[in-house]
Amino acid sequence: MMNKELMTAKILEAKATKGVSWEALAEAIGMSPVFTTSACLGMNSLTEDKAFGVCEALGLDKPVAEALQVCPKKSWDDAVPQDPLIYRLYEVVGVYGDTLKELIHEKFGDGIMSAIDFTMHVDKEENPKGDRVVVTMNGKFLPYKSW
Repeated sequence: MMNKELMTAKILEAKATKGVSWEALAEAIGMSPVFTTSACLGMNSLTEDKAFGVCEALGLDKPVAEALQVCPKKSWDDAVPQDPLIYRLYEVVGVYGDTLKELIHEKFGDGIMSAIDFTMHVDKEENPKGDRVVVTMNGKFLPYKSW
């Protein structure tokens, strides 16, 4: 069985070779660009039909489709990433994380926002002062239970 790292490398190579965007790949399989990209990078899994759809769109073979269906081990390095864009997302959480926690608890009570029952969209907002990145996260609220 192919591992997720090799699967991702093959997908990225085929995507670059074919000049396919994440948006186009997601559209080809009828899924969101965020979830499709996450699955192709090894952080989520796809159903059999969607996995084979990715492979068909990119000209990849069955082992890649099989690897896309495997449940991932979701882990990441404890160190703050050095990539500037990812680092800035950590910065946003570092600066506004406690604020978001306070506001979510005030509105919903004690609990968390699900990253399982979750959607996210990335959009571009044109602005004369500089284009804006719009990230919309939508997660189900999961209250903590008392017993």
